[in-house]
Amino acid sequence: MPSMRRSIWFWLCFGVAILLAVYFASRIIMVGTGHGAMARLHKTSIIADVENKDMTALSAAASLPKNTSFYSINLKDMNNNILSVPGVKYSAVRRLPNGNLVIHVSFHHFVASWTDGENYFPLSDDGTIANKPSPERPTSAVLFRGPVPDNITKITNAANDMLADIDYIEWIENRRWDIHTNGGIVIKLPEDDFAYAIASLITINKNHNIFGRDISVIDMRDPARILVR
Repeated sequence: MPSMRRSIWFWLCFGVAILLAVYFASRIIMVGTGHGAMARLHKTSIIADVENKDMTALSAAASLPKNTSFYSINLKDMNNNILSVPGVKYSAVRRLPNGNLVIHVSFHHFVASWTDGENYFPLSDDGTIANKPSPERPTSAVLFRGPVPDNITKITNAANDMLADIDYIEWIENRRWDIHTNGGIVIKLPEDDFAYAIASLITINKNHNIFGRDISVIDMRDPARILVR
């Protein structure tokens, strides 16, 4: 009797296993050949690291025709399309088993502007120049020209305190900054403690209106003295 029960359970389990194998095999074949609901794209979701961001260009780059075959989507090509959107710093596209695509996107943090002499481009804190030119100069952003290093956060924060007097800022010999004022004065900043030098210069100008004088260079590279000519 126990032997018969074991035999019945064996054949019952064996039959269930066969049915499950046939079911999953048929599902795999249907998906692989592009048939059935699971073989079609259901939904595309975009998850960004900022709020209240205009996603129009991003949505256009990630758009796919209705009823697109889910497993025919080239994730690498889609990711390259998303990375080509101005302002996108990083993106990753994941294909989920439920027929959904999830796109994770990080944006550059634009803190200033950069010019090639004709147009103006958003400039991120990591020195990336966005391919989004404008003929109009922004009035509320520090302007840079020439090459820029990988991090401009500190110089941008310091220069914002004298934004009204700055024409543009230039990275010199890959080691220090020059500030060009609207009045044509070149301010040569030291390699180190340039934020302190700018703060000191703001105080000097407030007390003595140095930016309004007939001078061409303010050299602050020597911490012991300021040279003016």
